[in-house]
Amino acid sequence: MEKRERVIAAIRGEAVDHVPCGFSLHFPKSVTAHEAVVKEHLDFFTQTDTDIVKIMNENLLNIGRPISTLEELAQLPHADLRPLIDRQAELTRDIKAQCDPQLFLLGTLHGICASSIHPMETQGMEYLTARNFILNGLRQNEAAVLPVLEAACDWLCEFAKSYAQAGVDGIYYASLGGERDLLTDEEFEKWIKPFDLRVMQTIRETGCYCFLHICKDGLNMERYRDFAPLADVVNWGIYEAPCSLEEGKKLFGDCTIMGGLPNRSGVMTEGTQEQLDDAVRQLVSEQGKTKFILGADCTLPSEISWSRIRSISDTVHTI
Repeated sequence: MEKRERVIAAIRGEAVDHVPCGFSLHFPKSVTAHEAVVKEHLDFFTQTDTDIVKIMNENLLNIGRPISTLEELAQLPHADLRPLIDRQAELTRDIKAQCDPQLFLLGTLHGICASSIHPMETQGMEYLTARNFILNGLRQNEAAVLPVLEAACDWLCEFAKSYAQAGVDGIYYASLGGERDLLTDEEFEKWIKPFDLRVMQTIRETGCYCFLHICKDGLNMERYRDFAPLADVVNWGIYEAPCSLEEGKKLFGDCTIMGGLPNRSGVMTEGTQEQLDDAVRQLVSEQGKTKFILGADCTLPSEISWSRIRSISDTVHTI
């Protein structure tokens, strides 16, 4: 089977010759020029030889000036973010034009929670400070902050359409908000879930496969049960959530499950080559070849050796 064919078969629950695999990593922050970013992706795709390849998205929602008050945050609905979408679309088209056409191509799309804090983060605000800034704003003046989320959602839907037009096969939608210590179940239901589901619905309407990635640790995974009908593939931190692959299969029903390997610790980063091979073989033995894609819990750190990812690809394609 060709790689794209293999991935689509795994998503549909059809027979595969080998379990497909997919890994991504954060490229060095020093790599920013368009041509350099394209080359970094292409080199990574070639050297790791995975079935799924993911285009990273650093074109984050950003109005270009500091935000420290709700009044400044209210500028977001009036900002023109089309240039950010167009830059990512150009990157996607250039990568697609030069990569192996048999690969299954994913575009990264940050969810509503992350996107709502990117305007502050890109201007220097620390991550948790930005999260609390939005949450406290919603708690204190929901009417003022909700239009910001609505505007961000509108742009994310446009982002999804642009990715589809650029020719990706799927969109990797990274959702935040499941953390028990940041939001209550009621707050997630009211402020996060409706927007995430709307973007996921748009992804489906474009004809792209929807890969739902559930970020962070200490999660109430039950919050995502209703996401399953709009997800083709689900990926999460089995060690961080925590939620085992078996528990996830029960929670997400007919969705294909992607993951199995920790992204920042354990055998993926610290094990010997023999231990890594054994872990891959054990995962395939346990999960079988139906509706399973071998991957990591999340994006890998930039310092991980590409040869380790290649060794996983080589191993899984022999089982």
